[in-house]
Formats: sequence, C-alpha cells, structure tokens
Amino acid sequence: MVKEYAVYKGENIIAMGTAEECAEEMGVQPEYIKWLTMPTAKRRLAKRKNPEKCTVGVLLDDDYK
Repeated sequence: MVKEYAVYKGENIIAMGTAEECAEEMGVQPEYIKWLTMPTAKRRLAKRKNPEKCTVGVLLDDDYK
C-alpha cells in the first residue's frame, strides 16, 4: 500500500501524492514530507508565533480517497 500525503501552507494545498511526488514538487527531500506528519513536527510548529502560516503535512488514509 502506497502512503499518500497532503502538504498545506495555511489553508492552501501545496502538494498531494506520495512523499516522493510531494518532495519533487516542493524541491525538498521525501524525508521532510514524512517528518511533517510526525508528532514532533506538529508540536514544534504549534509553538511558532504564527502556526497558521506553517507548512503542515497530513498522511492521507483510505477515508480521504
């Protein structure tokens, strides 16, 4: 099963697809896309002054397809 991700900046979607597809579209490494979905990243981004402007990754499950 291939994992799919959605990457948002605020309320705007930046990329959607596999980690490799999102990374290619954004010009980053696939590990960064995976990291965006981890609890550590979510806690770190929540501490920022403007968390609504942060880049956030969401791991999509079968319910969203």
